Amino acid sequence: MDKIKYLRLNLSLRKSLVLYLVVFVILAIILCTATISICNNTVNMIQASYPPSGEKYYLTNEQGERLGDGAYIGNTPVIFSEEDERTIALLELLPLIAAPVYSALCMIAAVLLFYKNKLKKPLTELRAASEKISSNDLSFSIEYSSKDELGQLCHSFEIMRTALANNFSEMWRQVEERKQLNAAFAHDLRTPLTVLKGYNEMLQTNEDKQTREIAATMEKHISRMETYVSSMSSLRRMEDTQPEYKVIPLQPFLSSLYESAKIVCTQNGKELFLQNRILLSQLSLDHTFISQVCNNLISNAVRYAQTAVTLSFTLHDNGLLLSISDNGKGFDKNSLQRAANPYFTEESNHSEHFGLGLYICRLLCEHHNGYLKIENTSNGALVSAYFKSPVL
Repeated sequence: MDKIKYLRLNLSLRKSLVLYLVVFVILAIILCTATISICNNTVNMIQASYPPSGEKYYLTNEQGERLGDGAYIGNTPVIFSEEDERTIALLELLPLIAAPVYSALCMIAAVLLFYKNKLKKPLTELRAASEKISSNDLSFSIEYSSKDELGQLCHSFEIMRTALANNFSEMWRQVEERKQLNAAFAHDLRTPLTVLKGYNEMLQTNEDKQTREIAATMEKHISRMETYVSSMSSLRRMEDTQPEYKVIPLQPFLSSLYESAKIVCTQNGKELFLQNRILLSQLSLDHTFISQVCNNLISNAVRYAQTAVTLSFTLHDNGLLLSISDNGKGFDKNSLQRAANPYFTEESNHSEHFGLGLYICRLLCEHHNGYLKIENTSNGALVSAYFKSPVL
């Protein structure tokens, strides 16, 4: 029995389907034959229940004695009752209907049984596995031991899952090593920078004019290095931070974001337009994350806008979609793909901007289960930040 079960489990899908169809076709033939036989027997029983009509003749011997029961000779038809006539007509029609009905039912049964025994379990395993992978969950295994085509697919899927898990583990290990290296680098740079800063202050008091000029140039580079080290430390904290969700009243919060953005735009001589399409009163969000992203995006937009910046709020997929556009030149083709990478900037002067603004925005959005989308419009650039609210 176990051997038969093993062979059935490992039989290919094509052979399994043919086997199921052949078995159920044979079953349909048996059912049709049985139905025909039962109908014929029933008709014969009904006909036998009526006495024969016509003249009865007997065989006799030489003495004139009757031999046997005799036989009716004549063509007088038997008259059946209306109920028996309907029954006989139905029994004669039933075999004609039984063949296609039994065939259809057996085909459906064969397909359903084939799906249940050969397709249902592996398809369920593969669907569950794909859902877990899409949720970044690789802590599972696919358990389907058949050697048929779907079994081979499940095995390949399991190999892929294992490879992904190993790659993710290696990637996270490298990310952690990079974080530790950056932190150590930033920490170790602070002491020599402090020493250089002290010597630079001494050189700036020198009576020689050329020495003071050199010291002034050194001060600019030392200041830039201090800013760079500070940005590395801030970036490490941003990569590790997680949102703290709180139910906040939306309209007052959005108004505060607009007021802050308006101040920045006014100071830089740019006009700010507001588009608030949210009617919801409250939502569970991390207002610190959203405020920081909004401030960074407004600062970027103000820097590249010609005359105007537009701030837009929309409710999207149980979350807040914050969009900021400007009427500047937009991103070039190369920058559009790399704008959110760390330390990438289009500006040649890195003394103030190290290219971390959009990268930090992307980090905060992703930690908030959202995304950052960067694109160009016909009038300039558009950056959309989405913050998903957790399901309560």
